[in-house]
Amino acid sequence: MTRIAVGGFMHETNTFAPAQAPYAAFEHGGGFPPISRGAEIFERMPGKNTGLSGFIAAAAEKGWEVLPTLWCAAAPSAHVTEDAFERIMAEMLERLAAFGPVDGVYLDLHGAMVTTHYDDGEGETEARVRDLIGPDVPLVVSLDLHGNVSRRMVDEADALVAYRTYPHVDMADTGRRAADVLADRMAGKPFAKAFRQIPFLMPIAWQCTEMEPCRTLYQQLAQIEREMGLVHLSFLPGFPAADFPDCGGSVVAYADTQAKADAAADAMTALILAQEDAFAGSAFSPEAGVREAMAIAATAKKPVVISDTQDNPGAGGTSDTTGMLRALLACGAERAALGLMVDPQAADAAHAAGVGGQVTLALGGKSGLPGDAPFEGTFTVEALSDGTFNATGPYFGKGPMFLGRSACLRIGGVRVVVASRKAQLADQAMFRYVGIEPTEQAILVNKSSVHFRADFTPIAETILVCTAPGAMPLSPASLPWKHLRPGVRLEPNGPAFA
Repeated sequence: MTRIAVGGFMHETNTFAPAQAPYAAFEHGGGFPPISRGAEIFERMPGKNTGLSGFIAAAAEKGWEVLPTLWCAAAPSAHVTEDAFERIMAEMLERLAAFGPVDGVYLDLHGAMVTTHYDDGEGETEARVRDLIGPDVPLVVSLDLHGNVSRRMVDEADALVAYRTYPHVDMADTGRRAADVLADRMAGKPFAKAFRQIPFLMPIAWQCTEMEPCRTLYQQLAQIEREMGLVHLSFLPGFPAADFPDCGGSVVAYADTQAKADAAADAMTALILAQEDAFAGSAFSPEAGVREAMAIAATAKKPVVISDTQDNPGAGGTSDTTGMLRALLACGAERAALGLMVDPQAADAAHAAGVGGQVTLALGGKSGLPGDAPFEGTFTVEALSDGTFNATGPYFGKGPMFLGRSACLRIGGVRVVVASRKAQLADQAMFRYVGIEPTEQAILVNKSSVHFRADFTPIAETILVCTAPGAMPLSPASLPWKHLRPGVRLEPNGPAFA
């Protein structure tokens, strides 16, 4: 029987964010399963929207024996600590070595991990696995399309296979594609590689594959792959908040000849460059966005959804900034709900007061971000929860969520979902678990950039993007870059880094 070792180590690093990712962050999981070892992977992964889940399902269909090392993920934040990286890598390699000779290895990685001691977390991960298994054992890696791909990552792996949707509803499908690519490699199919880096940073809010330009670009990618008979083609728009030379978009092509791989990579790169203008979207200030939402909601039959994009915890945001809450109250919004506001002390105070009680709080704003501060006010406690519930939408894959002590707090016409643990609001259940029915609200403010669209577009009258203070600026050009490669444009048609 073909023996395939598998594992996963996922983190999206915003090097400008205020808080790092210690080992405990991977023990919790940040909206995904906690760190899982050996047989625990088989217990927790089935049915989940993860690359490893899809790979395991495909491996079963192919008759492979799957040898699980460990899988872990943490909520996006600043750097992964040296302690966390070294502990996780040591355990993964120890488990891999214990399996003895294997026929192939699959890794479920993110692609944008930066640690306190390595700029290229995935490159280092791949290199250590490669050193253990040797040069002849095929190594295939699945990546988030926000991966910042380095030459080292391309060289160490036989193939890199990236998601093709944002919101990422195809994570499990990507694992299946990776299994097919690994099967080709183990069968001895020739694998020539071509790698191109895109010369401008793409704001994540405009990378959505349900919108232009990415909707058409990914259709064109599939067409190139099909018509040229490639092994695989990936376009990664990148995660534009990791301050190291390889930050940014990329294209990776695999084919049976070098000429074909180069031609595919060049064709895809040309299509992306032709869409540079389209990657420069527009957004509202907080109060302008709320006023626009109120005007639309006056005659709408569905909620107007606002993306609080710069406080997206899925991109390193703290999920506790108060700019959108202040705007809702300043504009007199009614039937409005905002989430998640992560503030464990406020959640504890709400539980102490009980349902129907009132609490005077300095809510959120504890991260010290410029332009942000706690919001001081008196709130009514409308509902309480221990934070344990099941997601219902496509992004989190209908899995369990553990947000800690939580509450619905009301002030004026605004309800706020307060939680103790961080996860981006990308599922309608994240309102319902504290008694807020999202379809009955006039305005919903979600601390998320794009992933929320998978579950909220069907119930939304329209979606607006607002730029309240947060750790993930919509425009990458506003970040204090120091280590990019020279010449990269800091935003579409923006200034070049020097």
